[in-house]
Order: sequence, then C-alpha cells, then structure tokens
Amino acid sequence: MKTIRNQILLVLFLLLIGTFASAQNKYLQVYKGNTVTTCIDLSQIDSIKFINMLPDKYLQIYKGKTVTTGIDLTQIDSIKFVKMCDSEMEVFKNFENAQKFTEELYMLLPDIAKHTWVSSFNWGDDEHMYGGNGANKYVIYSFDRGDFRSHIGNAACFLDRNDIAGENLGGYMGDRFGRSTWSGGWYGIRKCNLGIDAIENIGLMVDATKEEKDMVLGQLYFLRAFFHFQIMQYWGAMPYIDRVLGSEKLDMPRPTYHECAEKAGLDFRKAADLLPVDWDNTQAGSSTKGNNESRVNKIWALGFLGKNYLWAGSPLMTHGAGGAKTYDVEFCKKAAAAFAELLKLVEGGQTQYSLVKFQDYSKLFYTYRDNWRMPGSTEAIMRGPSYEPNSQWRQSCSYYPAIIQSGGDPERLFPAANYVNFFGMKNGKPIKKDDSFMDANGIVPYDESSGFDPSKPWKDRDPRFYSNFVFDGVKVIDAALAARNEKNRFARLFTEGDYRVTAGNYSPNETGYCLTKFIPVSSNSFDMGYDYSNALYIHLNWLRLADIYLMYAEAAAQAYGGANGKDPSIALTAVDAINKIRDRAGVGHVDAKYLSSLNEFMKEVRRERAVELAFEGHRFTDLRRWLLLIEKPYTLKTSQEFNRIGTYAELDPAVYNPANDPSYNPLENQVGNFREKVLIEREYDEKHYWLPIKNDDVYLYEGFPQNPGW
Repeated sequence: MKTIRNQILLVLFLLLIGTFASAQNKYLQVYKGNTVTTCIDLSQIDSIKFINMLPDKYLQIYKGKTVTTGIDLTQIDSIKFVKMCDSEMEVFKNFENAQKFTEELYMLLPDIAKHTWVSSFNWGDDEHMYGGNGANKYVIYSFDRGDFRSHIGNAACFLDRNDIAGENLGGYMGDRFGRSTWSGGWYGIRKCNLGIDAIENIGLMVDATKEEKDMVLGQLYFLRAFFHFQIMQYWGAMPYIDRVLGSEKLDMPRPTYHECAEKAGLDFRKAADLLPVDWDNTQAGSSTKGNNESRVNKIWALGFLGKNYLWAGSPLMTHGAGGAKTYDVEFCKKAAAAFAELLKLVEGGQTQYSLVKFQDYSKLFYTYRDNWRMPGSTEAIMRGPSYEPNSQWRQSCSYYPAIIQSGGDPERLFPAANYVNFFGMKNGKPIKKDDSFMDANGIVPYDESSGFDPSKPWKDRDPRFYSNFVFDGVKVIDAALAARNEKNRFARLFTEGDYRVTAGNYSPNETGYCLTKFIPVSSNSFDMGYDYSNALYIHLNWLRLADIYLMYAEAAAQAYGGANGKDPSIALTAVDAINKIRDRAGVGHVDAKYLSSLNEFMKEVRRERAVELAFEGHRFTDLRRWLLLIEKPYTLKTSQEFNRIGTYAELDPAVYNPANDPSYNPLENQVGNFREKVLIEREYDEKHYWLPIKNDDVYLYEGFPQNPGW
C-alpha cells in the first residue's frame, strides 16, 4: 500500500508542477507530519527521476544534469505549493526579523580607508605611491601605468576582489579584506529584490506597522539604487535589475547611462519618501535610539538622488568618451532640486546634520584619544560599517617616509605637488593661472595677483592647506631624540633633504609634501601617535554635507546658467554654496573674475572640489565625468623641488636648531629655485574613462558587451 501511495503521490507531484510552476506559487514544501522537511524552488526544476526501483524509494530533482535535491519518498506525508517557504516567511514575519535581513546588506559596503593593509583609494592626479617591492599589487601603481585591468581579482583593491559575494561577512577583523563593489553590489541587488518582493508582492511583514514596513522598504529601495550607482560610476551603465531573477535565460542588453540613472532615481526618490529624517524620532527606531546614525534615512536618499542625477548630467555620461564637455541641463535641474530639498531641511534646523567647525575639521576623518569615537561628527551623512576601528596597522603608517616612520609596509602615499597647487591663498584666489602647467624648466606660471610668492610658498595659504599637509620646515616630532635623529625633528622636504633621499631610507618621500588629513602629525615612530593606546580611528564617509553644497553649486550653475543660478525652491545660489564652505575655513569668497560666465565659474567649482574633498576618493571619478582624465595637465604627477635660503638652510642642528629659536615660523621660510619635476605622465586614451569588466562576466550571455577598447 505504501508503494502504491507513493506512486500516486508522485503522479500528482508531476501534474502539480506543471500546473503551479508558472503561477504565483513559486515553491513546493514537503511535510513529514506538520514539519517542513524540504522546500523546493520550482523554477530550478528541469527534470525528475525515480531511483531504487521495485519499489521506487527516492525522487531526484535535476537542474540540467546536476542533482539539486533528493527526497526519501517514505518521509513524505503531504505536499503544499506556496509563494515562499516557511523559513523565508519567518525572516519577514515582523519588523525585528526583516530589519536583521536588511542590515546584512550594510555589511557588503567596503571600508574604503581600511580595505587592505595600505589602502589606495585616490587614483586621479592627486596622490603618488612610492613604489616599494610590492607596489605593483596596488591599483594606484598600475592605474598610473594605464593598466586598468589590474583591479580585477585584486585582493588589495575594493573594486572587484576575487571572492563570492556574501561569503566573507565574518572572519578575521570582520573581513574588511573581503568587501567588493562589483560582486558585493550584484549580490546586494538580488537580496534587495528578494526583500521588496516578499513585502510588496507576497504580502509578508503582516505583523508590522505601516511605519515599520515603510522603513524596511525605504532601506531596500535605497540600497538597490546605491549598489547600482556604485557599479555604474566605475563600469558604466548596466541592466537595472529590479525584480527577482529566476532560471530564465539572461537577455538584458546594456542600457544607456541616462536610462539606468532614471531607474536609480525612481528608487532613491521612493526611499526618500518612505524614510524618516532621523530614526531616533520614530517608534520603530526607539529601541535602538542613539545608535541609528548608520541606518539609511531621508537625507541619505535625497543626497544620492541628487548625486545620481548630477553624474547622469555630466559630460562623460551625457556624451561619452571623446564627446563634448557640456552637461545635460534637465538632469542638472533634477539634481539641483534634490539637493535643494535636502539643504532646506538642513538649514531649517530639521535634521541632525551641520557643517563642523573648522577647529574640529580633523574629526571628519579621524578621531584621536576619543574613546574610539567614529569619525564624521555632525557633517558625515552616510557612514558605512567599520570593520576594524584600530588604524595602527598599516594605514596610519602610510603617509610618512621611513626615516621618521619605520612601521608599516614600504609602500607610501604622498600628495602630488601638482595637486597641492589647487590649494590657493587665504584670500580665496588660486595661485595658478587657470589650467596652465609648468614649462620645460619646471616653472609653473603663478598668478601674481593672488599674492602668492614662490620665494615664500607656504605663507598666507588657504587654511585647509595647513590642515592637509606637512611641508618643509614644519615641526613633526615632539619626543626627545638621540643626537643623530635631531635633524629630523623638523621636516626636511627640500630637494635632497633627509626625508627625500633614498640612501638609508627605504621609503623616501618623492613629492615634497606629506599628507596629514587622516593622521595626527604625531603619527611617527618617535611620538607613536598611531599607537593603540591613543585610539587613532580613521574612517572615510560615503557622503558628507560639504559635498552636498558643492554638488548643488555644480548642478545649479549648469542648470541655470552660471554662478548666480539656483533651484527655484531655495534662495541659495551656486556661488553662495561654495562661499558657505569657504566661510567655514576662513577663506575668501570666489573672486569676481570667475562670476562672469559659466565656464569661468566652473574653474572654481572644480578647484573647490579638489581642495575641500581632497584625498577622499572623489578625484578619479570627477576627472572622468568631466572628460579631463586623459588631458594634460591632469595626466601629470609632479614633485616640488626647491632649496632653502638663509639661516633656515643650516642643516646641522648643533649650529642652528629651530627648536631653540622662539621666533622661528615655517611660513616665513625662504626658498629658491621653486619648480616642479614630472614623476610620471600617465598615458591614457578614451578607453580609460571606464573600467574593463572581467571576461567571465562579459561571457555570461550574448548582448552584454565589454566596455569599449578593452
């Protein structure tokens, strides 16, 4: 009787699969008593087979030629077709469960500033890596040499690591080495679609309030758009996946960038409409009050809504590589409107965000002796997870030459002199004449009307210059030093200075400047500012308020014709937005000569982004979207060369030591023969505007082409 029952059951099984596989019910649940023993996705069944004949005891289910499931027929009491398996329904039973599902998506975000031992994330004309023995594993080194394929499968880069998304969510240090923009993004998109489908189409989260459903859905819509956006900005337009894919044959041609951006815009807009400004002010967020700052809210969504539209309106995304350097006005109007909506909330005091005071500027990027407080203060809007707050090894050891910082790896990161030149004068004027670059002798055509004096190059500069850089003559070491090391207490960054010479210095400075945006000056081997006991915590945010002002300035200027352009809903003009950021730093307003036309104003828009957002990972994409990446002078990285003059030129600290001179001021130091030298000229062509896609993915299906030139 048992055998006959099983045969009848199997006949029914075959008939029911044909009936239900194309209907709303997507799964078959097998029960033993009241317990679910197996849940089968009907879309994954190609064929079935009975084995162990006379009597048949097992059922095997195949996908192609692969057995995906085996069922013992003696353990089947009943079967049921359902929209979702019981185990998955439990995930979306209520807000608490659904939020756990959603928060795993945050863990797919790379920790940009600490994604590997020496984290390289500035790939424009801004940063230069000293090439130690292992430098070729870093994309900054290979990108400088035109090899953009080097990011594929590169464990030292967060773009496209050789891992399977979702498998590296735990492990060593939370596995900050495992997050990847490409694979993690696609994995995240699928997971977002599963969540949206479960709530909106299947009707789960029945045990939840409207507010709770809206907050979960808002996060899922934001993250779906965010993952698409991150992929788009590096690899170009991709099929916008807004549904759960089954086993159907892939046949999705790559759309235009504008088509993709429109779909992302709809998701960001929906997220903004569903989410609160501050989770702390909601019933759903009350149980985690005080710990909600890293959860998606309305301000995140509005910020990326505007960014998505501004990117879409930019020259590269509008005209393609080799096209005109003009913007799409309609996309810029959309961007300006989104930023204006956000800024009205901020300036109306209706959010938790504000620009930090300039005396607290460093807290945007690192905290020091502050009980491991996450950097960002009130200005960071979107902050991703930090998988290891301790920044001792190795990022904090990556910004000084080995003569004063012997820890860490030999590869070091230094500001390129050509980029330092974007930091103008305190009066707000640029020191260079437009986009000019040095002559055959290395002399840069400086704008004398700015007040810049190449014999005293450190004097009266933009205050952000002093917060970003160690320059020649600055006091670096406070600790007591042996006589042989006393000469290095003050930076020796002049040509052939001790910080720069190769002899006895396996990681010399090659550019003439050191970066201190992410570390205190004391992060040297003598003061040990990077030591664990000092709780040095480096973290790079995904979006901050200053960036919103600058993106609004760019969008409003392009949408409404120039420096005085503005979105109709707000009084803030494009030039007002830039001047607001300068006011914070005590820098003069945009000079009148740059207000005469859109083209003139854009020079200061680009320069202000270069200064305010310096070394935060923006420059590479900015140069690409502006169609400037492959043009001189943006292909050059240079060093600053000069010699000391006067008392300051004495190199023997026993004869003259600035530490013993109460009148010493490095801003007054005189130099001679101030010039630049090319360290590397990057040989790029139009294919370098987009990253290549790995071949395995290009071959997934016909109609998914590689990016041009690769």
